[in-house]
Amino acid sequence: MNEDMKNIINLDEVKVENKMGSTKLRSMFAAFMAGAVVVGGLMFTSDKMNLFGYDAGPVQSAVAAASANSAAADVQTASLTPSGTNSISSIAKATSPAIVKIETKVKQTNNGQNRRNTLGQGTESGDTIENGIGSGFVFDASGYILTNEHVIDGADEIDVYVQGYDTPFTANLLGSSYDLDLAVLKIQGDKAFPALNIGNSDNTQVGDWLVAIGNPYDFDYSVTTGVLSAKERTISIDDEQGTRNYKHLLQTDTAINPGNSGGPLLNLNGEVIGINTAVNSEAQGMGFAIPASTISSVVDKLKNNETIPKEPAPYIGVALQNISEDMLEDLKINSTKGAIIAEVQQGTPAFVAGIRQYDVILDVNGTAISSTDEFTKAVQAAAVGDKLKLTISRNGQTMDVTVEVGNRNAATSYQS
Repeated sequence: MNEDMKNIINLDEVKVENKMGSTKLRSMFAAFMAGAVVVGGLMFTSDKMNLFGYDAGPVQSAVAAASANSAAADVQTASLTPSGTNSISSIAKATSPAIVKIETKVKQTNNGQNRRNTLGQGTESGDTIENGIGSGFVFDASGYILTNEHVIDGADEIDVYVQGYDTPFTANLLGSSYDLDLAVLKIQGDKAFPALNIGNSDNTQVGDWLVAIGNPYDFDYSVTTGVLSAKERTISIDDEQGTRNYKHLLQTDTAINPGNSGGPLLNLNGEVIGINTAVNSEAQGMGFAIPASTISSVVDKLKNNETIPKEPAPYIGVALQNISEDMLEDLKINSTKGAIIAEVQQGTPAFVAGIRQYDVILDVNGTAISSTDEFTKAVQAAAVGDKLKLTISRNGQTMDVTVEVGNRNAATSYQS
């Protein structure tokens, strides 16, 4: 992928054959549909044991199980103390019983190869073999467990190890969301399990101390600490099923490693304020967690295996290409600033507005556009239903076009 394409909007590559007469433009347009942020250098690893041995790229799936004090008060900004209620050691002691280790297994086919399948749909005979290790935590004393969807993805069997029990529990997958990367499991016991409180991540401030406890690289119940580095991060990670577009993530320098995925990130009140999900392995101390605000909004639906509506995703439905010097004559323009419309599919907001292939976008709402990246950001910053006034150049003629931003997740005639 060339440099022009790295930070462009969507994750589904569209190749468009240029049909203009000039040979200068007879190349393949490769672009992305407007509406999603791509973070260069990030990659997803799903904590499968058979993946630990190879270089999976800059970002690896992270797993850290952490738990919270069930009697915690309202979330407050807490200072780090060497001893007492808010000390790291007291948090670790109080929360560890609710932290679980998750091992997944898949059935082996007759030729000895692993088979990926959804839980409960195994049709081939053969022994199960270990497939991955992750973390999770009990959030309801009757045996409900939260983890990442990628931790249990493709598993034929899910074993949950709980402190104080000699043998693992077999877990049932109640509900999961690929888009949010969350899953709820259920185990059965003869008594109540220790459980964690889910806190309010909105009240956690950048610079607050955080704690993670989990099973990195199968080193069970490892405790790490750090601070909240930033909030509202957006990243995209490719996996075998497509691309996960994460939003509203918490960024932390708390050490997170493969095997930590699915476990919570704790504040110093011992409350879960996030689920550790990904790390950037090219950086030092750059981990990401799904915030408790997202978890709390969907946990009941996951418990009941209900469909979770997708968050509106602004788009107008175009594929883009940056302008090169050798295109200027054919496009009848005198500057490489702007963005070429490489493709418009019928039924999209851009098509309805009259935007066509080879139009050149010059500005949005009066602000000049220098590249495809700038146009993408302008679309992403808009809300579904907003109207954008685009100044375009078509065959050397400048005109204004108004397009209403649509919702990609509600579109039926346009796949992106």
